[in-house]
Amino acid sequence: MAAPLRAVLDTNVLLAAQRSSHPGSPNVEILSRWRRREFVFCYSLDTLAEYAEKLLEHGLPEAEVEAFVRLLARHGEAVPIIFFHFRHYPVDPEDVMFLLCSINGSASHLVSYDGHLLALKHFYAGELTICEPVHFLAACRAASATPP
Repeated sequence: MAAPLRAVLDTNVLLAAQRSSHPGSPNVEILSRWRRREFVFCYSLDTLAEYAEKLLEHGLPEAEVEAFVRLLARHGEAVPIIFFHFRHYPVDPEDVMFLLCSINGSASHLVSYDGHLLALKHFYAGELTICEPVHFLAACRAASATPP
C-alpha cells in the first residue's frame, strides 16, 4: 500500500482557492480533497501565521480568515521544525518556512505557483515533489483511484 500523500500548500494556493468563484478550480478541488482527508495537510506555526497575514492583506474578512486558519490547524498536521539544513536554499527568504515545513513534516509534495520554489524541484527530486497545483491534483486523483 502506498504511503498517503502529505502536502504543504504555499500561501498562493490557499489564496487562489479562497478567492476563486469557480467550483471547478484546481485549488478549490485540492481543498475539497483535503476536507475529505485524501491527503494530509502539513503546516507549521510560521506557515499558519503567513496564511493569516496574506489572506488579510488580500482583503478577506478577518472572521473568515480566523475560521479558515482554525480549520487548517484543527484538521491539518502540525509540524515541529527541528531540522534546519537544506540541500539547496531558496532564493526568496519567505520560502524558507515552506521548505522547512515540507522537510520536517516528511511531505510528499510542496505545492506552489511561486517560481522560486518551483525552481528547487530538481534539488529535492526523490525526497520531495515540488509542483504546481494541477500536478498535485493529478497525484491526488491517481491516489484516490487506487483501490485499497
